[in-house]
Amino acid sequence: MNIKFCVDLSQSERDQLDALLSGGRHATRKIKRAQILLAANDGVSDEAIAATLKVSGSTIYRTRRRFVEANLEGALTEEPRPGVERKLSSKEEALLVATACSKPPPGRAAGPSNSWPMRWSGSPTMKSYLLRPSVDGWRRTI
Repeated sequence: MNIKFCVDLSQSERDQLDALLSGGRHATRKIKRAQILLAANDGVSDEAIAATLKVSGSTIYRTRRRFVEANLEGALTEEPRPGVERKLSSKEEALLVATACSKPPPGRAAGPSNSWPMRWSGSPTMKSYLLRPSVDGWRRTI
């Protein structure tokens, strides 16, 4: 077995990983990475780690590589992900959600015939019904 990135944990790093796994609430990915590092340090093969933890070989490889290239914290945390920038700021998003979940303005009834759609007039947890026009009025699509 040719392993390019060999994991060799110090005692303080092992203690830190054991403490992480023994209690508290942590992200599942962080816990899996800690388990990968501990198993790799104990000499378990990548195939056995993948089968036991139900992760892919590339996940094991990336975790090993990040530990060797960076450090323990670098191996446990998420790397920034590329993607499209947000279209709304957090304040704008909060305003949009508050407006969508609020009652219609005075003088405007909620319904399909005006600009305040029925699906916006209830609470966000209420099942919303999308309406569509038909020959004999408005019908629910669900």
